Amino acid sequence: MPKTVVITGSSRGIGFGLACRFLERGFNVVLNGSSPESTRKAMERLTGYREHLIAVSADISSSEGIIHLYDEAVSHFGRVDIWINNAGIGHEMRNAWEVDSNELSQVLRVNLDGVVSGTIIPFQRMKEQGGGKIFNMEGLGSDGFMLDGMTIYGTTKSALTYFTRSFAHEARGTAVQIGTISPGMVVTDMLRRTVSDGSPESLKKQQFFNIMADDVATVAAFLTEKILAATAQSPRIRWLTKPRMAGKILMAPFRRRNFFS
Repeated sequence: MPKTVVITGSSRGIGFGLACRFLERGFNVVLNGSSPESTRKAMERLTGYREHLIAVSADISSSEGIIHLYDEAVSHFGRVDIWINNAGIGHEMRNAWEVDSNELSQVLRVNLDGVVSGTIIPFQRMKEQGGGKIFNMEGLGSDGFMLDGMTIYGTTKSALTYFTRSFAHEARGTAVQIGTISPGMVVTDMLRRTVSDGSPESLKKQQFFNIMADDVATVAAFLTEKILAATAQSPRIRWLTKPRMAGKILMAPFRRRNFFS
């Protein structure tokens, strides 16, 4: 019987890339988006996998949305073996005191409340069923890196890393594995928005990302294999390691890429 993976925020970007890789590996996959339209469109792109795929629109910033998503997965496929908290939102590049209060609240709800509920609820269910894996998606700020204009977003990712590692320590001794996955710099809509204003600063960032960033398919394939192979209680899976970064810098003069043309 195929195992089942739930990926929040998987209607596009790295979440959708992960969904594709798990489907190729024979998994049942539960797609998730914040709106019925986005989830439907994602489903339509995967017509060859219909018997192993469902799409569930749910607001994962609330515990009710997480419960609904989990219940739908169990209703269709019997159980959840892997849960990936991938959903996250950014904000316009502004100083922290310039971010609109409504936008600030939304980023905190999705990136923090969603991950906390999206860890606790699946953990409780998986503990009852005898095991499972939960992975939370890191991002800018998880390693302490600071970028002007992204303080609020970076704060949520820094908190996510602490929460996951501390939660895993509390959960030691259970059969539920709880870890983080770090995709590094991936060319998604969120990344493109940070360099889209045509300013000299944006052009500089584009040059940097053309050296350091990678496409969704490459990173998703790596993360999928590492998730399946992980055996530690609290694994931290990283794509853009220091040796890989050094290799990219060394290869930059010989490899021309433009993700923003």
